[in-house]
Amino acid sequence: MTSKQRAYLKGLAMTMEPIFQIGKSSVTPEITTAVDEALEARELIKLTVLKNCLDDGRSIAEVLAERTHSEVVQVIGKKIVLYREAKDAKKRKITLPK
Repeated sequence: MTSKQRAYLKGLAMTMEPIFQIGKSSVTPEITTAVDEALEARELIKLTVLKNCLDDGRSIAEVLAERTHSEVVQVIGKKIVLYREAKDAKKRKITLPK
């Protein structure tokens, strides 16, 4: 992903509300499955890491990105933004700049 594409996705994510909260149990198989399904449906998602979670946002983002085959767009404090292009070309909502 180029810096221009990352900047474009960051701009889209600014107005989004987080759709998942990661708490004390950190990254569970259920969270991973839910994030994977959300990425297929939305392509770009935002997550929040709660204060009671012992892991830091960057490590959680890396684990989720690896397990869901997505890319970490940004991690700011307790907010994580992930992106993965939809497998089905008809479902693609986001067109990245070249």
